[in-house]
Amino acid sequence: MSEIRYDRLHDTHVIIAPERLHRPDCGIDMGDREGLGGKKCPFCEGNEALTPREIFALRKEGSYPNEKGWRTRVVPNLYRALQIETPHRHHYGAFEHWEGFGAHEIIIDTPRHVTSMTQLTTQELVAWLETMRARVADLRHDRRIAYIALFKNEGIHAGATQMHLHTQLIGLPFVPPHDRHRFARYIEHHRVTGEALLDTIVANELEEQKRIIASNENFLLFCPYASAYPFEVMIAARRNVGQIDTLSQGAMEQIASLLALALERLRGELGIFDFNLSITTPPLQPNNTEIAMLSPDEVCRFALRIMPRLYRHGGFEAATGIIINPVAPELAAKILANTERADG
Repeated sequence: MSEIRYDRLHDTHVIIAPERLHRPDCGIDMGDREGLGGKKCPFCEGNEALTPREIFALRKEGSYPNEKGWRTRVVPNLYRALQIETPHRHHYGAFEHWEGFGAHEIIIDTPRHVTSMTQLTTQELVAWLETMRARVADLRHDRRIAYIALFKNEGIHAGATQMHLHTQLIGLPFVPPHDRHRFARYIEHHRVTGEALLDTIVANELEEQKRIIASNENFLLFCPYASAYPFEVMIAARRNVGQIDTLSQGAMEQIASLLALALERLRGELGIFDFNLSITTPPLQPNNTEIAMLSPDEVCRFALRIMPRLYRHGGFEAATGIIINPVAPELAAKILANTERADG
């Protein structure tokens, strides 16, 4: 029997409907993921001249910018939606607009031509986290940027147009309404209860023990109670350990360890799968937003969310904003807690 569940973290509702798992479109042929590697891939090592000049890179000692020798590399998006240059303001009668100011960067996760995050080592995942930490910390100094979105689209059904593994960073001069509403609820929950909303959720998950896959000292890996996607998983901080740009090296290693486990278990069950990944970030400049977040770390916890795209959304989702998920998170967690990685 289906259930309508309330996602307290995102203030949405999700329909858990196992009966729909047998729909014909639930099994999607992922096709050939490998694409063009080597000389034709602009993200492969040795092809640095095919991208804009790098903004940042984790490099081997003695290597030079825009040449070989990097572990991760950050470049402006060649097809960027926004640009960091100072925007011009335009008036025409009652109409007013600014040119598209912001940051739109590509984080190339690895110099190797791999097309799935499941192929990264734990050490490569740590380097990936270190790179995002450095970029967000740097952009935080730009007072014009109010919010940063960190996300990954892996596979064509998740919106990827370049198969070589990469992550996107978009910095905006405003907080999107959806996120402004979400952070306002975080603040209200903290005002009423004295604790972060994610702390409450994590405590409930630990109490129920129905959707937990694994945990370590500072982080919990679990399938959220109101998972919007089949086999959705989340890594959430169990306490105040900072945001993506203030995490300690030890915290990043703990995240990478759980992320490697999550990817291993997901691949063992789903094979190579398409997914979206996002990392929660609070507003960077509270004074520039409508949210008076006096202590962002107190009301917002680090969270990483993996959303597998195993089947297409239809008209109901588009019309209502409510997603139907055919896999109960309790079942997904039970499977993932016991799934071994599939070779190949």
